[in-house]
Amino acid sequence: MRKILFVLMMACATVASAQDVLLDVLKEELNREVKEFTKTETPPYYLAYRVNDVSYTRIESSFGSLVQSYSNRNRLLLTTVRVGDYAFDNTHPAENGQWDGDEGGGNAIQIPVDDSREAIQYSIWRVTQNSYKQARETLKALKNSPASSKNKLEDFSKATPEQFVEPPLPANWFKLDEWQDKVRRYSVPFQKNADMVSGDVSLQLVSERKYFVSSEGTNVVQNQRYVYLMINGNIRAKDGDIVPLHKSFFAFSPEGLPTDEVVLQEVDKLINILSKLKDAPLAEPYSGPAILDAQVAGVFFHEIFGHRVEGERLRNDMDSQTFKEKIGQPVLNKNLSVIFDPTLKEFQGKPLNGFYRYDDEGVKGQRVVVVDNGILKTFLMSRTPLESVKTSNGHGRADASSDPVSRQSNLIVEAAKPVSFQDLRKMLIQEAKKQGKPYGYYFKDVVGGFTTTDRFNPNAFNIFPTEVYRVYVNGKPDELVRGVDLIGTPLAMFAEITSADKQSAIFTGFCGAESGSVPVTAISPSLFVRRIETQKKPQTDIESTVLKTPTLNEY
Repeated sequence: MRKILFVLMMACATVASAQDVLLDVLKEELNREVKEFTKTETPPYYLAYRVNDVSYTRIESSFGSLVQSYSNRNRLLLTTVRVGDYAFDNTHPAENGQWDGDEGGGNAIQIPVDDSREAIQYSIWRVTQNSYKQARETLKALKNSPASSKNKLEDFSKATPEQFVEPPLPANWFKLDEWQDKVRRYSVPFQKNADMVSGDVSLQLVSERKYFVSSEGTNVVQNQRYVYLMINGNIRAKDGDIVPLHKSFFAFSPEGLPTDEVVLQEVDKLINILSKLKDAPLAEPYSGPAILDAQVAGVFFHEIFGHRVEGERLRNDMDSQTFKEKIGQPVLNKNLSVIFDPTLKEFQGKPLNGFYRYDDEGVKGQRVVVVDNGILKTFLMSRTPLESVKTSNGHGRADASSDPVSRQSNLIVEAAKPVSFQDLRKMLIQEAKKQGKPYGYYFKDVVGGFTTTDRFNPNAFNIFPTEVYRVYVNGKPDELVRGVDLIGTPLAMFAEITSADKQSAIFTGFCGAESGSVPVTAISPSLFVRRIETQKKPQTDIESTVLKTPTLNEY
């Protein structure tokens, strides 16, 4: 199963506002449905409604021109109906820890955005009725299945009911015309290089109000608001290969983004690196020592470690279950600790995308020390229990259209005995000499990656670096290369992590897995690894131009 990493302004809690029609309707209809279900032979023991009210604007430009600008708003309702009891319900695995039917919820449906009480009530009633019928039939089939009865794991853990309602955020939080002009101007510098295949800038402005009410008594309404500025350039190398480079900025509001001057400086830096990559040599497959710069190390840990401590999939016998029986045992270098903390809103003054107060099951987000000085302590948990960890620690997460499962939040790698970056370089050169290598690798920037955790495919990972240098042992200047993918298998790679830098950096992105795309952050120091492995990237060729590039505007 692949997990792909791409690269919130909170108000104080208050009593629910009488003007929040949607919250009132959700609570009223939940109570009515619960009473109605008491008249049935097998009423649900748990019923929950989750609504994501999302307003979204996207602005795109290319080579100094506005390409598109559009806005949208919708409300998605996802209903969870559980029939049976906490120990055995309609979500119980059929066999081998797998379930191929009802997950307790139905497909998300759109509901009115105009606060029409009757229309919203009707939508809730209709989807609840359908979900209940499916859940009831599923439970009946499971009880008659010998395979499902062999699995003794409970299906749902109990949780403390929560009450938390934030007031709505102001609607007019950015000036569309102003940002259309900014985004257009940010892409103008790409015009100055005729070898540039694409020079694009995009801005996403997202404002989301998330509702969660349940029959257990939980009522949670929280806001999520962010802006995400992405700069993308592609250049044609001398052999025809298309080389990409990316830069992004994340903030909780438009005012939190860098100034125009800083953004344009970053665009110039990106173009400059692309110009060098055009003539950079293609790297050959390599095995040897390397330094993973902080952002690369963050993605590295997210992919090869984070997905293997998400508790939900450890119930599945088709998963590799790399660490399932490792609690209390060393799994990393004894100087490393790994924490997941959704309650952390900022790090060194910078906003964190993995911040939230309550997860998508209405459980309060918690700081979880997963690895303490190399020793595995626990897993990231939703309300789906394991043998070793019975309760949620606030990591049940999902996008608007998916059922929550255990997912990562803000990943933080800490080192007990860090060294300076210069010391890491010395270690790299010494280890390269020891291994008889003319150079080691320095991975400076990255765009994302993926990993596999099932038993049907090799348990490998692939990280997509975008800026990579050879560090020569003979003192020759570092050499920029292209066409490198960082690959390997997790346990072998963990054993090679030797030292960490004193300084940490942030990688902000969105992670796609079983429950859709969720916002995440990875914070890590740079790492020295005794042995990594690389392979060649797939080449994206474009035919050489037949006609001369048009004369573009003077920059």
